Amino acid sequence: MSSSEIQNVVIADSQFLVVETLKSLIKEDERYFLAGVAQTREDLFKILETIPTGLLITDTATIDYDGIEDLRIIREKYPQLLVLILTNSLSKAEFSGLSKLGIKGMIYKNIDQEELFSAIESTLKCKKYYSEEIIDLFLDHNENKFNAEDQKHLTSSEIEIVKLIANGLTTKEIAAKRNISYHTVNTHRKNIFRKVEVSNASELIIHAIKAGWIDNIEYYI
Repeated sequence: MSSSEIQNVVIADSQFLVVETLKSLIKEDERYFLAGVAQTREDLFKILETIPTGLLITDTATIDYDGIEDLRIIREKYPQLLVLILTNSLSKAEFSGLSKLGIKGMIYKNIDQEELFSAIESTLKCKKYYSEEIIDLFLDHNENKFNAEDQKHLTSSEIEIVKLIANGLTTKEIAAKRNISYHTVNTHRKNIFRKVEVSNASELIIHAIKAGWIDNIEYYI
């Protein structure tokens, strides 16, 4: 596959704002051609009959798929079609099932434009690309700390950001230090505040000290 070749992109998602954003971004990038948009399983299979190669960007939760079986059929029938999962949430079972199908690209819808295109390029090169949150949830060696029964548990990346907040770094400084986008850090902050149920950084730091994420002596020094 030539790097200069224009790649077909098919979008399969029923969320209006997501679809419109993807359409706009794909159309603006000369590396890609928007080959079709499907909001239902039936529409998607019709599109794939004429567009069997390229990239399928889809959300398994917003299309009326017959479970993961439909993606297995798509993978077997159109082996030259690569799949990028773009979703709001993903369970461990779903991650495992998609991985077994050979799907290597899975990202959350809170990523920014730069990360989206990085995921697209990696998927087209048959390389793995996961959102940072997905890596934390499913590939971390210490999976026990992500017990679904305790919603206040943070991912390792979120705890690291808490530590940086406690050290007085701004969102922009954290983004630079972690080599991620400002938008991603901001999303992490919102998720952290929601999970811990606090409304400001001071309350977050107090909670972090009590939870043992940061050392209170180190913080006050």
